Amino acid sequence: MNRYAMLAGGLCLLALMLMSPGIARAAECPTIDHEHGAWNAVLQRWVSDGRVDYAALKGEGRAPLEAYLKELSATCAADYEKWSREQRLAFWINAYNAFTVQLIVDHHPISSIRKIGFLPGAAFRHRFIPMPGLKGEVISLNDIEHGTLRADFGEPRIHFALVCASVGCPALPNEAYRASDLDRQLDEQARIFLSDTSKNRFDPATNTLHLSPIFDWFRVDFEAVPGSVSAYVARFLDDPRISRPGVGIEYTEYDWSLNDRTTAH
Repeated sequence: MNRYAMLAGGLCLLALMLMSPGIARAAECPTIDHEHGAWNAVLQRWVSDGRVDYAALKGEGRAPLEAYLKELSATCAADYEKWSREQRLAFWINAYNAFTVQLIVDHHPISSIRKIGFLPGAAFRHRFIPMPGLKGEVISLNDIEHGTLRADFGEPRIHFALVCASVGCPALPNEAYRASDLDRQLDEQARIFLSDTSKNRFDPATNTLHLSPIFDWFRVDFEAVPGSVSAYVARFLDDPRISRPGVGIEYTEYDWSLNDRTTAH
């Protein structure tokens, strides 16, 4: 075939693609793995007991982490619209956690996520997450948490699943969130978080619930259905005393130190 025939063939193919936008969209809109196997492999390899080996991830783990993040960033709205509610929830929870890990890896060694940026909370407002096909722009962790998860789903259990790279936040599990098992995973994370007495505990002597500040910061989310924070907590703690009238609530101190495996006590 001479070059003129090849050129003509190429022009015909281009014309076909222009007349059939679905073909072009299919090429630009890869289907995501809803089992999030790549992220699961990263978590299995470099996360243990809620602690992350950021030093290793900065070295040998960087390539598989970045490959997974590229998969997330390639997602487009046309595909997203076909997903179930659980698939969307799992996607955004995994995205928040994976991009948070990347943010720490990019700044490691560091003692706290709060050391990133000049102003308090700068790390969470920093736009570094490319989502051109879904959001049409580069977004932040806050955009995922507040602009999408809290705004679109009304699911308080996300606060037991989103991990801000700090000891005070919920522990990062060593498995990815999956739509097929999401309800069980979120319930399990709620129970694990509430059973951590360094963050949450009930003092029967004073009839007081000592809770993580997470329950204060997102009180409106937890109160939306049961009417009170204590009523919500009672769902996941097998202690009838918590549901009795007159139970007080005090909030514990939040530990912003890094959830780094190498600094675990």
